[in-house]
Amino acid sequence: MSKRIIDSHLLKILHTLITESSVSRTAILLGQSQPTISVALRKLRAITGDPLLVRSGSRMVPTTHAMTLVEPLSQALAGITAVLNPASTFDPATTHRTFRIGSPDYLDVFFLPAIVDAFKNEAPGARIEFQHLMTVDGGYEHALESGTLDLAVGNWSKPPEQLHLQPLCKDDLVCLMRAQHPVKPGKLTRDVYQEADHLGVTTHLATGLGTIDIELARGGLSRTVTTTMPYFGMAPYVLMRSNLLFTTTRALATHFCSLLPLRIEPIPCEPQALTYYQLWHDRTHRSAAAAWLRRLVAGVAKSLGPESSQRMH
Repeated sequence: MSKRIIDSHLLKILHTLITESSVSRTAILLGQSQPTISVALRKLRAITGDPLLVRSGSRMVPTTHAMTLVEPLSQALAGITAVLNPASTFDPATTHRTFRIGSPDYLDVFFLPAIVDAFKNEAPGARIEFQHLMTVDGGYEHALESGTLDLAVGNWSKPPEQLHLQPLCKDDLVCLMRAQHPVKPGKLTRDVYQEADHLGVTTHLATGLGTIDIELARGGLSRTVTTTMPYFGMAPYVLMRSNLLFTTTRALATHFCSLLPLRIEPIPCEPQALTYYQLWHDRTHRSAAAAWLRRLVAGVAKSLGPESSQRMH
């Protein structure tokens, strides 16, 4: 078979096979039978002269050559979509496409559920997938560029300049501790804060000062982190059984104070509020589907902000 004979449908199958590393998942996502996708994979192997997916233990993994095809395939499919589906034709009520958002887990308890609710209300037939920002293969910037993420949401002291960005809302920093902590309410002074043992949330990709420590430093304050967790959702349960202090956003702290015997104390300096952004790549800037997703996320952030001074504001 000539390598030039390949249609847009095969390109879509190829892109999905590589990014999902699974024949069965590709069949589900594209609404086709598994045998049909298996036949397509054989054709694609003949066309490319490469096995594309190979077995590694109990799973399939892309070959090195297959990984080099992801970006050109993403660009080609985006171009085909732009030609065949003009911007004015996108209708969230009838779409069945999958949208992917990268976000940190500190948004899980209050922001992401609201996004899912709004998303399912406007696009009942579509899929939405969330990925942790710090575990996205190749980093979220590369994922936005390659198309494996449509959007990234989080707070950055210096968002990447090469990406489009939209501020969503702000949230201030507070100190969270157990309700019966030896530090009495209203007694968290600068000295007490700096001499205490602190709990921090970090990841395997974290380097240098994090966003919270940068803001504390601006207020002339520092903390000694003696215990670290990989996820924000674990921190409140550790606080319940220790005298650790945890500096976090008011939205997260308020949520867990409503569920657990914890309390909030003001930080003994005046750190700037953290700004939440949504980021996207220029490749999706003019996409009507991506623009709809951005409007939805911005609308959710706005709806959370003004309604409660104890939430994101």
